[in-house]
Amino acid sequence: MRLPAQLLRRKTDSHKRDFGHIFMLAGSRNMPGAAILCAKAAMRSGAGLVTVGLPKDLSMAIPKKIFEVMTKPLAQTKEGSVSLEAYAEIKKFLSKTDVLVVGPGLSQNSSVKHLVRKIVSQENTLPTVIDADGLNALVGYLKKFKGIKILTPHPGEMARLLGTLTNAVQKNRKDIALSFAKKYNCLVVLKGNHTVVADGKGKVYINNTGNPGMATAGSGDVLTGIIASFLAQGLIPFEAAKYAVYLHGLAGDFAAKKKTQPGLVASDIIDNIPDAVKHCSN
Repeated sequence: MRLPAQLLRRKTDSHKRDFGHIFMLAGSRNMPGAAILCAKAAMRSGAGLVTVGLPKDLSMAIPKKIFEVMTKPLAQTKEGSVSLEAYAEIKKFLSKTDVLVVGPGLSQNSSVKHLVRKIVSQENTLPTVIDADGLNALVGYLKKFKGIKILTPHPGEMARLLGTLTNAVQKNRKDIALSFAKKYNCLVVLKGNHTVVADGKGKVYINNTGNPGMATAGSGDVLTGIIASFLAQGLIPFEAAKYAVYLHGLAGDFAAKKKTQPGLVASDIIDNIPDAVKHCSN
């Protein structure tokens, strides 16, 4: 699959803001790595700017691991998660950004759940990618979304959202993704073997890249970062998700050839994004 030209070629007078500013609400005391992986994947796949909003005690953790990313220290709970008290500051900051990511490593703290629900409410019209604990916060709170919302559940998360069993999701992945997308007016990326991308209008893409070695901690955070990056660079949601899923799987395939499937870790996928992009430019 060839990537769109806007992801491959840049004008000589390009500016970083031409490639979008992503705000990621991600990370907590026990899961700072999710934010790091997501942010690094977004930068490596072409985003112009990334700011990570995270608990204030973690504000120095990101710059130590990835120099190119900015941080936004936020009010936190005693457990080390972003607090609901941070909502006003986040809302103000979002006016400066192009894409919102909610979820990687946030934790399932009750304050986080209330914060996520406020942020992804109907008043938020930014293109938004919701993953991991962002999805967990929406269990029992699903409404018809306004604006662009991309949900990226693995089968277990989709089962929780629907109140069913994982096996039931796995037996009917395509139809479940399509039905969910239509019911809630969103775009679904149902992860797993042959990831399904479905929108609310009946459009569907079934991916053919990737391997079992990618069933590893942080792989989904990497995918979320790539989707957000492609949105920030101007792709429409379905195309952003489709190309991101394909590239993510291809980078994982390249990584597995070098590291083996059992030896593959999420950061290996990020390291192979440039080679995957080169392959998709031919």
